[in-house]
Amino acid sequence: MDEIQSQSDHYRSSSSSASSPASRVPAFNFFYLRKPGSLGQPISFEDSPEWEDTDADVRVEEGGGDSINAATTSVSPSLSKLNSGSLPSPHLPEGAAVARKIAGASVAWKDLTVTIGGKRKYSDNVVKGSNGYALPGTMTVIMGPAKSGKSTLLRAIAGRLPPAAKMYGEIFVNGAKMHMPYGSYGFVDLETTLIGSLTVREYLYYSAVLQLPGFFSQKKSVVEEAIHAMSLGDFANKLIGGHCFMKGLPSGERRRVAIARELVMRPHILFIDEPLYHLDSVSALLMMVTLKKLTSTGCTLIFTLNQSSTEVFGLFDRICLLSNGNTLFFGETLACLQHFSNAGFPCPIMQSPSDHFLRAINTDFDRIIAMCKNWQDDNGDFSAVNMDTAVAICTLEATYKSSADAAAVETMIMRLTEKEGPLLKSKGNASNATRIAVLTWRSLLIMSREFKYYWLRLILYMLLTLCIGTIFSGLGHSLSSVVTRVAAIFVFVSFTSLLSIAGVPVLMKEIKIYASEESNQHSGALAFLFGQLLSSIPFLFLISISSSLVFYFLIGLRDEFSLLMYFVLNFFMCLLVNEGLMLAVVSLWKNIFQSVLTLVTIHAVLMLAAGYFRIRSELPRPVWMHPLSYIAFHTYSIQGLLENEYLGVNFAIGQVRSISGFQALHSAYDISPRSNAKWENVLVLFLMAVGYRILVFVLLHFYARKNVSLHRLFRGKHNSTA
Repeated sequence: MDEIQSQSDHYRSSSSSASSPASRVPAFNFFYLRKPGSLGQPISFEDSPEWEDTDADVRVEEGGGDSINAATTSVSPSLSKLNSGSLPSPHLPEGAAVARKIAGASVAWKDLTVTIGGKRKYSDNVVKGSNGYALPGTMTVIMGPAKSGKSTLLRAIAGRLPPAAKMYGEIFVNGAKMHMPYGSYGFVDLETTLIGSLTVREYLYYSAVLQLPGFFSQKKSVVEEAIHAMSLGDFANKLIGGHCFMKGLPSGERRRVAIARELVMRPHILFIDEPLYHLDSVSALLMMVTLKKLTSTGCTLIFTLNQSSTEVFGLFDRICLLSNGNTLFFGETLACLQHFSNAGFPCPIMQSPSDHFLRAINTDFDRIIAMCKNWQDDNGDFSAVNMDTAVAICTLEATYKSSADAAAVETMIMRLTEKEGPLLKSKGNASNATRIAVLTWRSLLIMSREFKYYWLRLILYMLLTLCIGTIFSGLGHSLSSVVTRVAAIFVFVSFTSLLSIAGVPVLMKEIKIYASEESNQHSGALAFLFGQLLSSIPFLFLISISSSLVFYFLIGLRDEFSLLMYFVLNFFMCLLVNEGLMLAVVSLWKNIFQSVLTLVTIHAVLMLAAGYFRIRSELPRPVWMHPLSYIAFHTYSIQGLLENEYLGVNFAIGQVRSISGFQALHSAYDISPRSNAKWENVLVLFLMAVGYRILVFVLLHFYARKNVSLHRLFRGKHNSTA
């Protein structure tokens, strides 16, 4: 502590001539934005007389001091307009509803500690004893350098921690230890998978139908409210884009679309992980102004931020400053500036407050200064903070723990938790039947618009089939053509199945969309699987019938309509099984490269065990015959197609003798002589298609249940400490 004190004193003496704490703080009063003449009590759950979304009102008491570090300084007129909501609102289309008031909810966390094994070099504690709160109608930002625990703290409050994390402490919602039910809160992740082939209005409408109960027509007004709330009116009818050679929306608008998706539920609390991620300064300011206006409806807003511009910083109500999991400050933005000044780190005149905060607590700057220790700027110093970052962090932490700010936070948490407010209730969700119908229709619409992922694949199938058909054309129907025809059917089934791997990016995107929607309980594994199956059937059937027609007539198979229809059905079931296999592998790996590598390996092994290179009955019994030849879908598809072509056919040998098709195939491929054997093969393919999708359901459902169980476990620990 003597070293810390000496370095801190040295910094104070060296910087006092440039800027003293007393002269610093008033210069930054314009960062602290309030409604003109309304520097009053923050909104709490007690301020909302009605808690239904239809008639909830948000009130701010006039007069009186703020409970935590109330500001008494004037506000810049131009910025106060922005903060008070007097900026002109975007134009609304006719019939669009103005955003209604929402009954907010207070959130408080006490002694919150999160541990993740192996996450930190010296300690597994990612968040250490954090205290704080968020009130209705306010913006609370969790700020800090990279790997400081910002996102972990946000997820801990929202109950969205990963399975490897363990959480200790207490979380209160409206004064009660409880989890937030479905629809009462929204969570926007750092990376949200959007659907580029839909317009903004279409995407939000389908999201609303997936989330909300009731009739389809009732969702339109909710969607228009979300579009207006996030200032997306000019982009409502534009494609989101971003892939398939489609020009996408700018990153700022895409981020606002992701937030608008959560607003269709009219949540009491909204959590956002890095709302300014990948945004330029103008888009960042527009985003924060939009979110500031959103808080005027009464919504409680909690989000993380790495750093911000001066204008953006002025929009925050409260800031929670973290470094390596330690809370260095919690309170109002102006009080944070005062806190740094009291600790000996006043903010320079021409520097953004958030930049100054992060400069003082980010250990990465130590390496930069070490590299550039001989450099000097115009003022003679490379950095305004000329002490070791670790010392600065210790000084700030020690100053905060002994300050009135920390005591005020504890007092406010006691006030918010001394009595329970109204409990948040679930707003209900859409039925599984509705979700299946919506997901099916949405997928069909996507297929019709995405040329690269769907129609190009159809063209590739046609070209491959045309190549195979022309190579094996003109075989005739003699006994000598049997072996070559077997080769043609094997190549057709194997190569078209191998070509299906080109659909891995499509399935990967569907899995990502499902994961994004399932994490917020907008969809479920059962609804996703049925929707994916029903929507893929028309596309797979189109591929099977077009490819089968080209191959069937180029090869010159038996000219009977019933045999042609069986060929189409058999190939369709083969594609359906292969689709299920790909879906299972993609669900397991959730990575394109690993999925493609795994699928190519599986297909190569199954092709070797399919009975073409060596008759199935002659394969080595361990491994190759049992079980590989029985789980290779190629085997059943090729057997069915050959039985369809050769059972009931006789080949003349000379003038008096003939042999059956079964005998002709005996040395080329192993088939059954029974007349109904080909239908048994189709049945096996159908069961394999069902089996793979059951496997996918288990994988997706187990992953979802694991997260839900972990969430309930954490909440149970909170209740047991009461």
